[in-house]
Amino acid sequence: MLDTTDRRAAETAKTETLPAATITGPQALLFAASVGVIVTNLFAPQTLVGLIGPSLGAGAASVGLVAMATLLGYAAGLFFLVPMADLAENRALILRMLLTAALAAAVAAFAPTIAALLIVLFILGAACSAIQILVPIAASMAPPGEAGRVIGDVMSGLMVGILLARPLASFIADAWGWRAFYGLSAAALVLLVCVLAATMPRRRPPVQSSYGALIASLFDLLRREPVLRGRALTAALVMAAFSLFWTAVALRLAQPPFGLGQRGIALFALVGAGGAVVTPLFGRAGDHGWTRPATIFCHLVLMAALALAAWAGSFQSGASWQPLVLMGAGAVLLDIGVTGDQTLGRRAINLLRPEARGRLNGLFVGIFFIGGAIGSLLAGIAWAWGGWPDVCAIGAGFGLAALLVDWIGGPE
Repeated sequence: MLDTTDRRAAETAKTETLPAATITGPQALLFAASVGVIVTNLFAPQTLVGLIGPSLGAGAASVGLVAMATLLGYAAGLFFLVPMADLAENRALILRMLLTAALAAAVAAFAPTIAALLIVLFILGAACSAIQILVPIAASMAPPGEAGRVIGDVMSGLMVGILLARPLASFIADAWGWRAFYGLSAAALVLLVCVLAATMPRRRPPVQSSYGALIASLFDLLRREPVLRGRALTAALVMAAFSLFWTAVALRLAQPPFGLGQRGIALFALVGAGGAVVTPLFGRAGDHGWTRPATIFCHLVLMAALALAAWAGSFQSGASWQPLVLMGAGAVLLDIGVTGDQTLGRRAINLLRPEARGRLNGLFVGIFFIGGAIGSLLAGIAWAWGGWPDVCAIGAGFGLAALLVDWIGGPE
């Protein structure tokens, strides 16, 4: 049986205006690489907190604020900037946002205090919400019936960027310090602006409205679209578990029996990048009408991953290879569960209302990044309160909550 969103897509196909051009392989690769470069700024703080906190005088309990600031800014950008994609010409909007991100990253490299850094990271996160304008453009250029494949392909770049952000930041910080990461990120964003300015097609949305009316319509969209509510809720829950794990795992890996330094933690983070290879598979599963069982599978995998991570963290002495292998397996499974849920969710909401893709994506991703910000904040609190067991227990609780949403018929 087809999913609800598939039926709705078939009904709206007659009225949707086809894009001027169908996306090509090189264009899809460009979109994937672009979102991968941008998203590194959102997750790098998760592995840099151990260096940023002491260098700027932040305590252990407040270290989660560093990882939270960028994610919270990103959520704000999704609610208040991304809806402009339904109003303004998309190419110009993206370029302006990326130039702002480059400037914010450059300022972050010289931030003198923790308060100043938190402010500039919030701005950086808001500007990086340009990602969610690129993804709908790619979806609008997909051939009929292949939206899941295109979104999955672009999402693979996004997830590679998310998963490589931590090891990349760790390697750079190990060699030149944490400030160097933001300096190099600013340079990469400027280069990306030049490439996109020369290659990205223009896209002017059909909506004729005001910015105020668009923002006011967000609540109405959320109220009228049960698929959006369900998918955003489960995405927020799994993103909370994801951020919780990756913010705290660097602290656990620095302790016995692992005893990893910044370079070792970077190598460990590379293991998690293996989860990104399954992204296109989940997109194709959605195209075949398997959204609901695939979603349940993702949430079960996430809970198993946290249980495996808790077991790995229970080792206190002896050889480190066995718990390290277990922790690595847990990281891969966790990333598979999160990647699958988000890919299926993006596909579902991009099939709802073609004329409101910018706002739908802004709502969906904004809500699940609020979950990510909450997870990052809880990581510092849980670590200071009960250590690694509490971190894993809270993460598994998020997975269980997502399963309950599945059970009552949330995501379709």
